[in-house]
Amino acid sequence: MRLPEYDRLDALGLAELVARREVTALELLEAALERADRRNPPINAIVARYDDEARARARGPLPAGPLSGVPFLLKDLLAAWKGHPYTCSSRLLAGFVAPEDAETVRRFQAAGLVLFGQTNTPELGVMGVTEPALRGPTRNPWNPAFTSGGSSGGSAAAVAARIVPAAHGNDGGGSLRIPASVCGLFALKATRGRVTLAPAFGEALGGFAVEGVLTRSVRDSAALLDAIDGPAPGDPYAAPPKARPFLAEVGAPPGRLRIAFTREGLFARSTDPDCAAAVDAAARLLADLGHELVEARPEFPRDALARAYLVTLAAQTAADVELAARHVGRRPRGGDLEPETAALAAGGRALSAQDLVLARVELERASRGVAAFFEHHDALLTPTLARPPVRVGALAARSHERLALRFVARLGSRRLLERLFDELGSRSFDATGNTMLFNQTGQPAMSLPLHFSRDGLPIGVQVVGRFGDEAALFRLAAQVEDAAPWRDRAPSLP
Repeated sequence: MRLPEYDRLDALGLAELVARREVTALELLEAALERADRRNPPINAIVARYDDEARARARGPLPAGPLSGVPFLLKDLLAAWKGHPYTCSSRLLAGFVAPEDAETVRRFQAAGLVLFGQTNTPELGVMGVTEPALRGPTRNPWNPAFTSGGSSGGSAAAVAARIVPAAHGNDGGGSLRIPASVCGLFALKATRGRVTLAPAFGEALGGFAVEGVLTRSVRDSAALLDAIDGPAPGDPYAAPPKARPFLAEVGAPPGRLRIAFTREGLFARSTDPDCAAAVDAAARLLADLGHELVEARPEFPRDALARAYLVTLAAQTAADVELAARHVGRRPRGGDLEPETAALAAGGRALSAQDLVLARVELERASRGVAAFFEHHDALLTPTLARPPVRVGALAARSHERLALRFVARLGSRRLLERLFDELGSRSFDATGNTMLFNQTGQPAMSLPLHFSRDGLPIGVQVVGRFGDEAALFRLAAQVEDAAPWRDRAPSLP
């Protein structure tokens, strides 16, 4: 079904058509499936579909709500969906079927969304680009030669290609904001503890990982966060409760904010001129909207936090590999894991418990310093990424590095592993190193699609708020969206 309104309307707009009985949920689903048939093959965003099951759900009855009847996709990471494959793009988990729903998935369904498929992700979500060996790369709908980002690159590409108006993702170091930036979308990483990871986890990646969505409109992001926000019994901690629904913040006056801005990279060593220009343009727009702009940035121990991030990532990867092995009832065999994953897991096994605790001490100390910065500033504006979108394969390990990774993973030498991590991490941080600080500090942060590169590819800007204050970010984002609308900008689509 063509349904011309489908490409134009956001999720709330489509749900309004269903509520007014101008279309049915089944008609919306058929429109999504038809677009997936045409638009997915060149970009490889959707890696599993369940069309007949989705049709049965769309026929209803569906739970009532502002999103009821809207087609939706889940990222194949953290979002375990009972009775469906759950692989995290790893050969080790190929064939594994989730025995229960993640709480987030249950809440998406309770909101009336019609789930019909799963999207691509890098293996175990460890890379900032979506190029798993198991499934192949996801490509950017704006130019398929370029990456869609990661680790929620499959979901971002599906939304940018107008297959769905919104899709699930998560963010452990920028994995919502990075693909939002390169695919021209809006994404907000919520405060640590805002969305439960029940029942499988209390926290993931040392508390860095947060569930969320990628959308084309600010109001969709607010409505979807309303649908999934809140703790579950047994959670180790929770974010401060919201004062009212986040959707009610959209359109509310943000007031005059004191906004710090910087063109500099946070973990990146330098910033590409296109990305710096994006910040300058956003700063001018915010000043024109009446906000006070001051050039400033938080200070933090860059090298210590980069190492703390890698220590945490290695420890989590080692644990994830062990949990996957328990799920499938066997140890990893040769070829089950990509070289980067195997090396990270080996690094995690070589670490001590003391290493992980010391990394947490560094993170906690830096978090207090960054929080102090926000006592004097309402928000911080930065480039989302330090580089424009890169070509598919540009951030992958080189052939000699892959050989070294395989060798070092087998050897298990801590010294050699640390040296390799420093080399590979430096290249990755130079491209994607502006986002992960706020996973480490737990603050909410969003990417706004306000700029394009010289090559005609999207470039986002990041705005960070105080811990627990997504409301202020939604108010500001809605004001910016109204002043510089982006929803109708779309790549050339079949």
